[in-house]
Amino acid sequence: MPLPDLIEIVPPDQSVRAEITVPGSKSLTNRALVLAALAEGETVLRGALWSEDTQLMVDALRRLGFPVEVASDPAEPCNRLITVPGQGGRIPPGGSLEKPLELEVGNAGTAARFLTAMLCLGSGVYRLAGTRRMHERPQEALFGALRELGYCLDSVDNRLPVLIHGGGPRPGTCCVSVGESSQFASALILCAAAGGWRICVVGENADELPYVTMTTQLLRAFPSRGGEYRIEPDASSGSYFWAADALISPTPIPRGQITVAAWPTSGWQIDARFPKFLPLPESLSRHRHLGDSIMTAVVLAPFADHPTCFTDLGRLRVQECERVKALRAELHRCGADVVEKGDTLTVTPSPLHGAEIETYNDHRMAMCFAILGLKIPRLKIKNPACVRKTFPDFFQKLAAPPPNGLGVAVRDARTGQPLAPNHLLAG
Repeated sequence: MPLPDLIEIVPPDQSVRAEITVPGSKSLTNRALVLAALAEGETVLRGALWSEDTQLMVDALRRLGFPVEVASDPAEPCNRLITVPGQGGRIPPGGSLEKPLELEVGNAGTAARFLTAMLCLGSGVYRLAGTRRMHERPQEALFGALRELGYCLDSVDNRLPVLIHGGGPRPGTCCVSVGESSQFASALILCAAAGGWRICVVGENADELPYVTMTTQLLRAFPSRGGEYRIEPDASSGSYFWAADALISPTPIPRGQITVAAWPTSGWQIDARFPKFLPLPESLSRHRHLGDSIMTAVVLAPFADHPTCFTDLGRLRVQECERVKALRAELHRCGADVVEKGDTLTVTPSPLHGAEIETYNDHRMAMCFAILGLKIPRLKIKNPACVRKTFPDFFQKLAAPPPNGLGVAVRDARTGQPLAPNHLLAG
């Protein structure tokens, strides 16, 4: 049964002690899928996230001609054991100009950017397209870098949809800016060895560099001739449960009654720092402190004992939705005192009340405000199924009994009926 289009989170009436397992990192899974396809032998990915974004990547690889096999992972329902037979840098041919090979990326930025670079290594013509929002998201820096290497990409406005004319390996040098997204640089770095490319990253944007670093570190660790690789849990997804501990705790300092299993220690994911910023400091920057989990921190800020200033948020404006405006609007809807000035949000402690939260089809908006519902009665989430993008069993984790879940009641907000676990999976 699908999730209803409007659900209500019921705050727990007692303390909770739990250790939550979260699915694998989306960023690492989609990077690893590209590297596995480019490898010279068969690669087995363990702990790989199985969500909308990674399924889109697997579907694209299969449509290209890579016979990817997917098996269940007994440790986490939303992970998979994925086997990818690599072709040593060879990309199966596309179609013709009249009938290109069509590939769909939805609103998955990693799939869109990584596949764009990878398809240039093929032959024939490929057409890459996605959702309306994906067609609005920036691509120009990546397209420009690939054209600098000699590839032909046809796009009306340097956005998707795009026709990619595969040119095979073309040794050369290009420059790419990470001013709008690190995914441009990561896409090129992932394919650089197969293409013979030298990549110069320019236009330094500090909040993007950790993701470029993740890519280079993964390249060093990945079995390029085939083998086995384990994906670590997603730190951004784990931030919601550290936040839950902070909200449910009766003391100003979280007690660690709710923790996340196998918390990443590699240092590759910037959001693995999230627990270090609880309780919240007076200022947090997306340049220096956190990645996407800064959204989780914003939602916690009305409960701090001081105003909190969130800075350098410009990157949030060009993601799944215009997240700066969305956070401000939905916190206002709950009664929060939030001021937006430039790329800064300042949140002042204020009493909150329940509301119907618009999620803008953005998985992180849905999960952030669902956690807020652990504290605020009558908080309702519209379109909760959008969490399928990165965390399909998120609401099941909320509802599962401790110690594997929080034991929270989740209701159909239109009928008031409690939802059984099989109704809480975002398929």
